[in-house]
Amino acid sequence: MNSNDKGGKCPLSPRLRVYFIVVCVIVIALVVFFASRASKDESTGGANEMTISAFSAEEKLIAFTDSLGQEITIPQPKRVVSLMGSFTEIWLLAGGKDTLVGTAVDTQDKRDMGLPETVVNVGTYQSPNLEAILAAEPDLVLLSSETVRTDSHVSFRNSLAAAGIPAAYFSVTHFPDYLNMLEICCRLTGNQQAYEENGHKVEAEVKEAISYYKVPHNPTALILITFSGGVRPQASTTMTGGILAELGAKNIIDDYPSLLKDFSMEKVIEIDPDYIFAIPMGYTDEEAIRALTVSVEENPAWNVLTAVKNKRYHPLPPEKFMFKPNNRWAESYRYLGEFLKNNPTDTND
Repeated sequence: MNSNDKGGKCPLSPRLRVYFIVVCVIVIALVVFFASRASKDESTGGANEMTISAFSAEEKLIAFTDSLGQEITIPQPKRVVSLMGSFTEIWLLAGGKDTLVGTAVDTQDKRDMGLPETVVNVGTYQSPNLEAILAAEPDLVLLSSETVRTDSHVSFRNSLAAAGIPAAYFSVTHFPDYLNMLEICCRLTGNQQAYEENGHKVEAEVKEAISYYKVPHNPTALILITFSGGVRPQASTTMTGGILAELGAKNIIDDYPSLLKDFSMEKVIEIDPDYIFAIPMGYTDEEAIRALTVSVEENPAWNVLTAVKNKRYHPLPPEKFMFKPNNRWAESYRYLGEFLKNNPTDTND
C-alpha cells in the first residue's frame, strides 16, 4: 500500500493549498458583497429599480434628427421657445399651446395666432435675446438651420449648449419639409391627431390641387422678389419656385442661373417667359407695392414682354408665397393653379 493512501486521506501539495486558500477568499468576498447589495436594496425599497422605471415610463424619451443632422433624444418638453414665426405656428398646430413660453417678435408682427399673454418676447429671428430665453427656462428651443451660417448665431448656439438647453434646427422651404417638422413636433407633444388634421389632410389637398391644376407643355415662368433695393429672381429651390414646378411650369432660372447674381431685364426680354410672377416684399404693404411699381412696372422695357401684353403677369400675396403657409399650403397651390388655368398660354404668342 502506498504511504500516501494511509487512512484514506490525500494531503494537498503546498502549491495546491495556496490555490485553495485564494479561491476560498474570493468566494467569501463575493458572498459578502452581494449580501450587502441585497440588504441595501431591501432597505431602500428597491430605489434603483424604481428610478429606472420612472425615467423610462414618465419622461417619455423622444428621439429625432433635425435639419442639421443632430440626433436628439429628449423627454417630452414642457417649456418651449420658438425663434421663428412659422415654427411657432407649427408648434401650435402640433398641439403645443400649453407648453409655449417664448417666441420671436415676428410671431406677433406677421401672424395673428392668439398667443397667451404669458408667452414672452425673446427677441427677433436675426437677433435672439439670450438672457430672455434663459429666463424663460425652456427645455427645448426651435430654430431655423439657416441661422447657423452667421457667426453671431454660432455663438448663440454654443451658449445654449453650455446652458444645457436642447436646440433643434429645422429648414422648412417645401411642403414635405413642413410635414417632417410637424410630424416631429406632434411626437414631442404626443398629439398624433393633430398630425392627421394638419398633416395628412393637407397632404391630400395638395396632391389633389397638383393633379387638378397641373398645366401641359411646361410653359416658362419667371418669379421675382421686389424690394427697396431692386429685383431678385427666385429659383425652383424656393417655396414658390417649388410649387410652380410641381404645377408643370418651367422656371427660366433653371436654364439661366446667372440671372440670380446678375439680373438683367434685357436678358428677360430675350428669353420672354410665358408667365411672370412678382412677390412684393417690404416692412409695410405700402412699401412692398412701391418697390414693385418702381422696380418692375415702371421699367420702360416691361410692356414689351409677352407675359405682360397677354396679362400673364401677376403679383403674388406674400402671406401665401413669402411666409410659410403651414396648414394652408394647399391654398397656395390652388391660388397659383387658378391663375395658370384661367390664363393659358397661346401657341401664337
